[in-house]
Amino acid sequence: MCRNIKMLFNFDPPVTDEEIRAASLQFVRKISGFNKPSKANEGAFLAAVDQVAAISARLLASLETNAPPRSREEEAVKAKARGLARFRA
Repeated sequence: MCRNIKMLFNFDPPVTDEEIRAASLQFVRKISGFNKPSKANEGAFLAAVDQVAAISARLLASLETNAPPRSREEEAVKAKARGLARFRA
């Protein structure tokens, strides 16, 4: 999985549409190989982002868990620590 795509399920506060779209954009960029598509491919690229975002939103809305919601701040601290450890080695 692309490191730039963040986990979106079970957070407090809940995920926003903007976060879902950003993750969808990263996913489509990764699988297409385009950071910014050409004019010829722009329509297909943006349609794919919209479709992935819609499906992702449906998935997140349908998931259930008994685990307590994660804190965004705590997860950010953990990610920063993992990054420091990875790049120090």
